[in-house]
Amino acid sequence: MRRLIVATAATALVVAAFAGNTAAQENLRVLVHQNPPFVEFMEDFNAQFEADNPDIKVDMAIVNANDLSTSQQTRLIANDVDVIDIFAFHNATQPYMEDTDPPSWQSYIDAGLLMDITDQPFVANYDPVSIADAGTYNDRVYQINLGRVGFSGIYYNKDLFAENGIEVPTTWSELVSACETLTAAGTPCMTAGGSDGWPIFVGAYGLLGSAFPDAGALVEGLWTGEIEYTDPEWVDLLSKYQVYNRDMMEPGASALPGDGAPGRFASGAVAMFPGGTWYGPAIEANEPDFDWGYMPFPGSDDPEMNKSMFGKYDQGWAIAENSSKKDQALKYLAAFSEPDTYQAFVDMVGPIPTQPTATLNTKIGQELAPYLESFQLGHETVWIAPRGSGQWAYPPGVNMFQPFGTFDDPQAAADQAQSDLDSGLDALH
Repeated sequence: MRRLIVATAATALVVAAFAGNTAAQENLRVLVHQNPPFVEFMEDFNAQFEADNPDIKVDMAIVNANDLSTSQQTRLIANDVDVIDIFAFHNATQPYMEDTDPPSWQSYIDAGLLMDITDQPFVANYDPVSIADAGTYNDRVYQINLGRVGFSGIYYNKDLFAENGIEVPTTWSELVSACETLTAAGTPCMTAGGSDGWPIFVGAYGLLGSAFPDAGALVEGLWTGEIEYTDPEWVDLLSKYQVYNRDMMEPGASALPGDGAPGRFASGAVAMFPGGTWYGPAIEANEPDFDWGYMPFPGSDDPEMNKSMFGKYDQGWAIAENSSKKDQALKYLAAFSEPDTYQAFVDMVGPIPTQPTATLNTKIGQELAPYLESFQLGHETVWIAPRGSGQWAYPPGVNMFQPFGTFDDPQAAADQAQSDLDSGLDALH
């Protein structure tokens, strides 16, 4: 079985042997999002792929995750890409959603911009459930999904917990108390990559999930008016968001880059780090001997409401329908999908595998294992806003509060969120 070769001297010699014959090479244009462990893996994979296929040169472009959708659309329309890194197909428009904009992936398919890969042999390497849930549209497969991730958990420093007599919190009140104890002892409670914007969301999904565990029911309720942001349950949730953003986060978190947060946590500078499971490999790489754990975010004072881990099917591969290099692109995806190569990807990047033969061998995999049976899709995976809604209509709403946002008053934030949602709903009627 072929194994992924990290850029060794042998690989370099093979690549060099063909360096003088670049005129005969075909450039395969690949677009991926910035995720350090994933990018590192892809650089090694690309070197091996080029060595195995000397007639193909991989031209990999890396963009910030916030810019991925825009880059995809621009390059697909311009016929300037062959293979794209694309997030899962799990937020298609629903019957109760009137006259709204579909997610980008649905628009790509409707516009004929993604290749139908239903009958490709490598699709069979993946779990049929993941293919159906995260890569299929109108009964045709357009994506192979590479894994699930959890994003509602908290990394915690076991040594700092022990030194301060803190048990792993199972309720919101226990979490508040733990942060108060740590702060009094001179240790900041939490950090996050606040300068990137989105990292503050991921940890707070636990708060949202504890209050509204059924993501589909929540989204439908907001659309139909059965649930409003001004309901007492929402104001209470927003009050917790305020405590999370303002009181639990260390003062410098709003300026910390996303890539810097795992290292800061691993250094022992803070006790906790709310974040997705994809950070696990980076934490291990920073401090291999660091003793840490991963727990669900306890957003409720009912422990039974805090046992689920929320997440999503994450990134996958798709091929541009208008690519002139479909054969090369299919070869690329087939090579990536080889079980040994995919296992190497899982080991380095750390997702919950979508190939049934792959195993979770990482530290984060071990920490996540007890929660896999209660794993649920997070709210971002099903949310689509009514066309014309304001920026605060997005259910998590965590970035509304200082120091990351603009609001200090939970009731004012609730009123603004409902107003922004109503601006879209009212336009439908």
